[in-house]
Amino acid sequence: MAKAITEDIFWVGVNDNKTELFEELWPLPHGVSYNAYLIRDEKIALIDTVKKEFFDEFLKNVQPLLNGRKIDYLIINHIEPDHSGALEPLTRLFPDMCIVGNEKTLQLLRDFYHVPNKTRVIMEKKTLSLGKHTLEFLLAPMVHWPETMLTYEQKTQTLFTGDFLGGFGALPNGIFDDEVDLPFYIEETRRYFSNIIGKYCSMVQKAFTKLEGLPIKVVASTHGPIYRKDPKRIMDLYSQWSRYETEKGAVIVYASMYENTKKMAETIARGLTENGIEKITLFNISHTHISFIINELWRYQGLIIGSCTYNTRLFPLMELLLSVLENDRIQNHLLGLFGSYSWSGGALSALRDFAQKGSWKLVDPVVEAKCAPSEEVLAQCYALGKNFAQALKTA
Repeated sequence: MAKAITEDIFWVGVNDNKTELFEELWPLPHGVSYNAYLIRDEKIALIDTVKKEFFDEFLKNVQPLLNGRKIDYLIINHIEPDHSGALEPLTRLFPDMCIVGNEKTLQLLRDFYHVPNKTRVIMEKKTLSLGKHTLEFLLAPMVHWPETMLTYEQKTQTLFTGDFLGGFGALPNGIFDDEVDLPFYIEETRRYFSNIIGKYCSMVQKAFTKLEGLPIKVVASTHGPIYRKDPKRIMDLYSQWSRYETEKGAVIVYASMYENTKKMAETIARGLTENGIEKITLFNISHTHISFIINELWRYQGLIIGSCTYNTRLFPLMELLLSVLENDRIQNHLLGLFGSYSWSGGALSALRDFAQKGSWKLVDPVVEAKCAPSEEVLAQCYALGKNFAQALKTA
């Protein structure tokens, strides 16, 4: 059912509790929303659409608001198919609808859909009048696709942000920040940011510079709650995360086939705890999806990684995590390393290579065990935890 945001602006999105993996990679235990918006004026504008399989539900939200009229404009802030998937059936219903986007949007539009509708190319700061409402367009490339843009409605001071300022989590009980369990959605929003947007932190900061001085009463993204009570809160959080600002705490991630590396990880955790660090999360990478590990890493300043050797190399799931972290180019973090081997080395060497490629501050000692950790090795693990605690306190 459509929901009013202001007198003439409506949420017409849908909730997805069917998809298990966002982008076939990131878990959705609490679903996700696909937010689309309709502005009813002398001209009717639709801002973004929804995933293709939800088109029928989407149309039931849109049609009662039209009162027999047609959609004049479809504004595409972000053309990724979870938002533009309903475009083809929509253009068949409204063949005269004009599709509005920047030049890169319309290039991707042709490549994805080959729709015959007329289009309108917009540039930075250009406007489109709907009557009482005027839309202003701000380009935000690589947050997180090259065509991403923001649409600002001047009369109501509503900012439609695409994936920028969005988060995971369906919206079954309400769509606004003042009617949902906001701490829950903020946690899911940080996971969304760290999983989807985090690689592009510098571009997020550039997007914020374009919003300086712009009065904003409502933030309406394409995923997650609409912020009408406190739009500054979600903007401050995204700004904080994109500046790599973290809490004083540590994430310990380990791979262990026979619990020897696990024993090392637990000893390091004890070294941290007994030296004043309370915020510690300990992950067995075989039991926790990397989505949740990356989320915690965006929360805490320290990362300590340990892996057994698996067929002369890193444990495969650890290899995947490090590949994602290397691609994300995370900054301003402390790093600790430990590993184990039996008949062949390899894991610790790979961990050292990872450390050298990134912007990490390595904390000593780097610890390695042959087969089961000896008391001497466990003492080194404790020392790593102790040194890491001190490094966190002084960082």
